[in-house]
Amino acid sequence: MMTIEFLYSLYRANPVVTTDSRNCPEKSIFIALKGENFNGNSFAKQALDLGCSYALVDEPDAVTDERILLVDDCLKTLQDLASYHRHQCKIPVIGITGTNGKTTTKELMASVLSKKYKVLYTQGNLNNHIGVPLTLLRLNATHDIAVIEMGANHPGEIRELVQIVDPDYGLITNVGKAHLEGFGSFEGVIKTKGELYDFLRAKGGKIFINMENPYLKSIAKGLYHIKYATQPGYELWGETLSCSPFLKLRWFTDYSDTPNEAQTNLIGSYNLENAMAAICVGREFKVGNDLIRQALEEYVPSNNRSQLKQTGQNTVIIDAYNANPTSMAAALKNFQQYDASRKAVILGSMKELGSQSEEEHRKLTFRIAESDFDRVFLIGPEFYLAHSDYPIFENAEAFTDYLKGQPLQGYTILIKGSRGNQLESIVPFL
Repeated sequence: MMTIEFLYSLYRANPVVTTDSRNCPEKSIFIALKGENFNGNSFAKQALDLGCSYALVDEPDAVTDERILLVDDCLKTLQDLASYHRHQCKIPVIGITGTNGKTTTKELMASVLSKKYKVLYTQGNLNNHIGVPLTLLRLNATHDIAVIEMGANHPGEIRELVQIVDPDYGLITNVGKAHLEGFGSFEGVIKTKGELYDFLRAKGGKIFINMENPYLKSIAKGLYHIKYATQPGYELWGETLSCSPFLKLRWFTDYSDTPNEAQTNLIGSYNLENAMAAICVGREFKVGNDLIRQALEEYVPSNNRSQLKQTGQNTVIIDAYNANPTSMAAALKNFQQYDASRKAVILGSMKELGSQSEEEHRKLTFRIAESDFDRVFLIGPEFYLAHSDYPIFENAEAFTDYLKGQPLQGYTILIKGSRGNQLESIVPFL
């Protein structure tokens, strides 16, 4: 059977790893993964024909060429190869996780650090047991630092990922009620996110921490703290200057009376915490305040995260990549404070809440009622059990059909919901 050292020698000679048989550049290695609806073993020969130098499979029948190599488990081999490679790369690695804001924070961190360093960072949302090793295998001699995002929807997942990533620094953005179906409880969320802290505590690593988050402070004992906050009293703290519609912030450092300001392209005052985390990381790695300001101002969000779109009829705030009770509350609070004459909200249901789904959707409708928006539309079957008087649509397609007959015009509209609702499909009809 193949040793990791032998496989690594193949990787060094062919330093691109792909798990997609449709994307097979020259001097690459195809690793045959399996899923509920696919089996990469069936495409090993095709991967070679399209340009791969080697293919790794874990089914003997798939070995039809001398360049197709048999391993025990392709997924574990991918992870082991990535871990082995990470340990050959002697650069600082920052691991980031959290319930809300981790992708935006990661992007802001990368933007700030890139002002001074060559940065490898997680692309898009490749933050799971497959995406993390694939990201690490993109590390090369040109990189000075790495920022690796780690997601989780069940206990123990962060513990598994940090063993692969072996971070030197860690950042948990926050903890909230998300993926309760997998975690079982809010306490389960805290424990799983805290597995990043557990690893760094054992390793002697450092954490970037929002000192105003009581949940994070409670599990961060025994760790070296690099602190930030959104209230005075700390070496680094910041505040919101305005948010109409984009966040403008000011931050203070080293108890100085001279502040720094940045006008971002981020919608929502809740992004202050994300920006402060990026500022904190930048300062730790000696990125100057002027460069930090430039990075924050140049970053433009994408992927339906806090995006502002002006249509022919309305102003639309699109925050439809993900949703849970914590992020919903923050988005609604921010939108309630938003300066607009006519406001409408289109909310998709919150997925993966398990036994707490009915209660959390009912709480959400109560919160909406307190906000006094002009129009409210709810999308997703989870809202039926909330017994709300607001109009409820089974899915985005049904709501789109409604809009065709009764269009919205002259509103500022917040679109927020879990990715499974596909709310981005509504935007062209607004």
